Amino acid sequence: MAIFLVIVIIILIVLNILQWRTKKQNSANLTYLHQKLKRIIDDKTDEKLLLHTDDEELKRILIEINSLLEHNQKIIAAYNKTELSMRKMLSNISHDLKTPLTVVLGYIEIMLNDPERRDSETEELLQKVHVKTVEVLDLIKKFFDLAKLESGDKDLPLTRVHINELCRKNILNFYEVLTTKGFEVTIDVPDAALYVLGNEEALDRVMNNLISNAIQYGGEGKVIGLALRGDEHSVYIDVWDKGKGISELHKDLVFERMYTLEDSRNKSYQGSGLGLTITKRLVEKMEGEILLTSKPYEKTTFTIKLKRITY
Repeated sequence: MAIFLVIVIIILIVLNILQWRTKKQNSANLTYLHQKLKRIIDDKTDEKLLLHTDDEELKRILIEINSLLEHNQKIIAAYNKTELSMRKMLSNISHDLKTPLTVVLGYIEIMLNDPERRDSETEELLQKVHVKTVEVLDLIKKFFDLAKLESGDKDLPLTRVHINELCRKNILNFYEVLTTKGFEVTIDVPDAALYVLGNEEALDRVMNNLISNAIQYGGEGKVIGLALRGDEHSVYIDVWDKGKGISELHKDLVFERMYTLEDSRNKSYQGSGLGLTITKRLVEKMEGEILLTSKPYEKTTFTIKLKRITY
């Protein structure tokens, strides 16, 4: 009997020692996790919590904490990218607004300081003031349109749109400009009707932006094209040119806010950098996609992919 009691006591002592060691280890693990997690949050690093343990519950908790950390890190990265983009956008907006406003101020000062000039000269100056004022208003309108699109404030109801006629109408709107500039125009729009899920007003703006972009940046090639095609599920609109194109380095950046090519500050390539960003946001609002392929001075193509409606 005494031997049995000794054995029981020894077992209890061993169990207490094991329990104490487990509790101590768990306490040490929790202390480590707390300190590590605090350091990750305070230093805003992209580290994860790593711990060797046989505790299955603790392993599951670590997995969930690391998932939460990864999600938080993605949010921070997206915020930092947006903040940087907004700073750049505000800087460029300031530049683009300052230039025409300075010109307008110069014209007004000429008129104020020379009251004896001829009426024809005054009219010419007023026309120049009008042109520059329209530039400023157009830039401000684009900025607010983009802000509405990105905040979700712009309602874009989607309906069934006959895309063939819309494509023909938009390229014809540029007939005079293309003829004056000596462009060769290639149009490949099938006679068979194609219908897409979209918004006619938004599609008009998308087409206008892409054709204007092709004329402005692809003018050296003197060729512009518009093609419409479809498969079982989608419809594709290609707007292409044979101008200077876009290098691989810039392909992923052309849809960024206020992004312009390096020589876009030159008069012949001047642009606000908002057109393609608005185009991309509008296409995405219509549950579509916009793609870019480019071989400089061979062919640069912007492709809009939209959902096809067959009924």
